[in-house]
Amino acid sequence: MPITGDLLLGQSLVRGTGRALQAIDPSTGAALAEPVFASGEAEAVERACALAEAAFDPFRAAPLATRAAFLEAIAEGIAALGDALIERAHAETGLPKARLEGERGRTIGQLKLFAQIVRDGRWLDATLDSPLPERKPLPRADLRMQKIPLGPVAVFGASNFPLAFSVAGGDTASAFAAGCPVIVKAHRAHLGTSELVGRAVQAAVAQCGLPEGTFSLIHGEGGTIGAALAAHPSIKAVGFTGSRNGGLSLMRVAAARPEPIPVYAEMSSINPLFALPAALAARTDAMARGFVDSLVLGAGQFCTNPGLVIAIDGAPLAAFIEGASAALRAKAAQTMLTPGIHAAYESGLAHLQAQDGVALAARGEAGSGPSQACAALFVTDAHTFLANAALNDEVFGPASTVIRCRNADELLQVARKLEGQLTATLHLDETDAADLDLARALLPVLERKAGRVLANGYPTGVEVSYAMVHGGPFPATSDSRVTSVGASAIERFLRPVCYQDLPAALVPEALRDGNPLGVWRLQDGELTR
Repeated sequence: MPITGDLLLGQSLVRGTGRALQAIDPSTGAALAEPVFASGEAEAVERACALAEAAFDPFRAAPLATRAAFLEAIAEGIAALGDALIERAHAETGLPKARLEGERGRTIGQLKLFAQIVRDGRWLDATLDSPLPERKPLPRADLRMQKIPLGPVAVFGASNFPLAFSVAGGDTASAFAAGCPVIVKAHRAHLGTSELVGRAVQAAVAQCGLPEGTFSLIHGEGGTIGAALAAHPSIKAVGFTGSRNGGLSLMRVAAARPEPIPVYAEMSSINPLFALPAALAARTDAMARGFVDSLVLGAGQFCTNPGLVIAIDGAPLAAFIEGASAALRAKAAQTMLTPGIHAAYESGLAHLQAQDGVALAARGEAGSGPSQACAALFVTDAHTFLANAALNDEVFGPASTVIRCRNADELLQVARKLEGQLTATLHLDETDAADLDLARALLPVLERKAGRVLANGYPTGVEVSYAMVHGGPFPATSDSRVTSVGASAIERFLRPVCYQDLPAALVPEALRDGNPLGVWRLQDGELTR
């Protein structure tokens, strides 16, 4: 399939009228060969939004089986792209082909998961309260409730996951599953990859006979296109994965609208790892190696990268720092996704090293090419961390800081000082009473701070499943009540509607007597199917 550099507006290929963009090979810093991607401007946003608005009612009214088949058709289309997709994504991101093949599998898998969720119908939350006409002092009406989609959704592709968090990634898949048309703003870092996947989505729309405005893909200036999408009255929600500044900017635009809308933004997390005393003493070397492997995975460009290690000072922690430093020095530099991300990483390291009371423990092997990240490990103490809010800031890349605490009380103070996180990890010895007691004291704090709490593992790696939560309190995300990964992600794009004494001919299919869809329902307080 050729890459043309066109916008995908419904079923049309449209040449943008804005500034010309070219994809960049981050390993060399050079622009890739043709095509040139002409940016979309205001008229492209307007056309995509008008198409999405027109598509909304027919798309949400399509049978659940059709919606599920649509998600599966997208998955099949992505698989059919074959090596061409992997080659292009590798050229645009510098990510290893094996990593990209795994990410493609995850993308296909989550599309199929949401197809299964659509067919199951539990997300409708169908609820029926039978009328009680004889009830005293007042009768009860016939009440029926289901969840319906919000409306067209704007999705912003993420830099660090060109497939799984991009054009057909989790935000798009869950929005489609809910019944929402989607307009994707392609990320500047992988324009050609985005077009290839977008063509697969576009073909699936046509294959399933859905309205053309079910999907559009726009590329262009991030601030301009992003603000225009978030401000457009046809858009009813935003899905975003990126920087804190980018997420906050979209939130401000969405909040200032005459009709404010939700922005589901995943933004900033440093994912603390607490190494409790007995575990640290018993597994020093293994923990040091495992931590460093997690830290440098994918050049540290994961939102769940372990950016803090927090432990009580002493000989085991000193041995851990020594072991982690040795392991890190042996790690080769890796190419980051874009020159801009690499520049921000270097700036973040310089800022961190300039803080009083923060010492550099080790650096990885120096890079020889452009945009190569050399891993870094810093050490500070709890007093310094508690006094300096800048040490809560994320450095996006393979950098982490060890915080030395004098005792358990100080370790708990550090935990309470943390901002909201996607993850928090406990390394503990399950047979040691002191570790268990400290973990019991930490757990309520970490529940308030993070969306996922792990034990004796590492946070890099997010399973797409029914129980997964990839979210957390601000600034990890803009709304701690939801997740952007897993089955519950569909909830972001739904709202409840109650129908009171509606004539039988008008009752939505999921709420009709006899349950014609065969979905799980709560009827008079009892779960039935």
